[in-house]
Amino acid sequence: MANKIPRVPVREQDPKVRVTNFEEVCYGYNVQEAQLEATRCLGCKKPRCVESCPVSLQIPQFIEQVRLGNFAEAARVIAKDSSLPSVCGRVCPQETQCEGSCILGIKGEPVSIGKLERFVGDWSIENGGEAVTPAPANGYKVAVIGSGPAGLACASDLAKMGYSVKIFEALHKAGGVLQYGIPEFRLPKDKVVAKEIENVLKLGVEIETDVIVGRTVTVDSLLDEEGYSAVFIGSGAGLPRFMGIPGENLNGVVSANEFLTRANLMKAYDDRYDTPIYVGQRVVVVGGGNVAMDAVRTAARLGADAHIVYRRSEAELPARAEEVHHAKEEGIEFQMLTNPIEVLGDEKGWVRGIRCVRMELGEPDESGRRSPIEVKGSEFDIACDVVIMALGTSPNPLIASTTKGLDTTKRGCIVADEAAGQTSREGIFAGGDAVTGAATVILAMGAGRRAAKAIDAYLQTKA
Repeated sequence: MANKIPRVPVREQDPKVRVTNFEEVCYGYNVQEAQLEATRCLGCKKPRCVESCPVSLQIPQFIEQVRLGNFAEAARVIAKDSSLPSVCGRVCPQETQCEGSCILGIKGEPVSIGKLERFVGDWSIENGGEAVTPAPANGYKVAVIGSGPAGLACASDLAKMGYSVKIFEALHKAGGVLQYGIPEFRLPKDKVVAKEIENVLKLGVEIETDVIVGRTVTVDSLLDEEGYSAVFIGSGAGLPRFMGIPGENLNGVVSANEFLTRANLMKAYDDRYDTPIYVGQRVVVVGGGNVAMDAVRTAARLGADAHIVYRRSEAELPARAEEVHHAKEEGIEFQMLTNPIEVLGDEKGWVRGIRCVRMELGEPDESGRRSPIEVKGSEFDIACDVVIMALGTSPNPLIASTTKGLDTTKRGCIVADEAAGQTSREGIFAGGDAVTGAATVILAMGAGRRAAKAIDAYLQTKA
């Protein structure tokens, strides 16, 4: 029986070695490992894994082609639904989506779908996989704001349908959070991100960088003056949140967003670059999500004694289990049921520590997680030089504030229909973190794909 074959483990860098470098932690499967793992797939007639994939990747079909050794065909199957398999294979939370729904996972270990997707994506990059041929040009122009996962997915699908698509990116490099937010040791920028963006460009999509929509151009000028028939806003959520506690304005307190942007996009970890970044001797990262793990593991690689402070228990950590496991292997210290109440400074205005209180868990809140309750009289101090706040992000208000009639929520997220991405303005669609707040790469891609379908339906009614 195929399900009697144990899950094929993936090779990784030794923790003691990798914490001293920014090279990729996970090596991925080789050909033999990938084909062996592919034999574990049962090829279900009603695959639950596909239903759980936000971009509806045809998982059994591509895995069957891997099993047969037809890697080019496996790449073609994936390319119908995703232009970013090497990215998604690395950073998607498969354990709560496709792999979490795998039949084999009920009594054993699920098929390693993510590692197989990464294998196919990497094979395609290395062997020059064929791009999908777009439909003939239909004469419509669509503007996409933001070159992150939502924007790339939307632009790819529209280009395949025959639309002329141009992406406007505020930064000097395309990729959005794939460039600035996720560290090199999890997602290589030149080897993976740049190569998969090239696949999007091969579809005929244009990308213009250094364009701040709301300043350089506006949504309305794109529609009224530049001839675009529809606009998709996939500008992400880059506005960091802070706790609002005393001392947050001290030198040495930074958002995880800024810290990771310096390290990733601006390559502060590389001595050949002049980007300043400061970690001191000890860093405390406040938060428990994937961004917190990325920040604390980056700080450790920059030479700091790095700690996580989180107000709930380990069971409530929102970060992927794999990232928590890797962080522990790398010597990261976790202080659970701990909440900061003040950042402490010296006479020169620099961080010298953080004052915290112990917490205990009460009844579950609306998220389903047990609410943390402060333990009275439990204050204690942690000495540190840098405090990194990894508490989530909200969308930048610039686009909404310069686009009349575009409704937003109290948190500044654009109001859009979940199924189609339609906003309060005709012809303007939105998806990804700009709508939901900070979420995952694959959820943003799913929103981009749904919006592309809705944009096509909208413009066809105009034909």
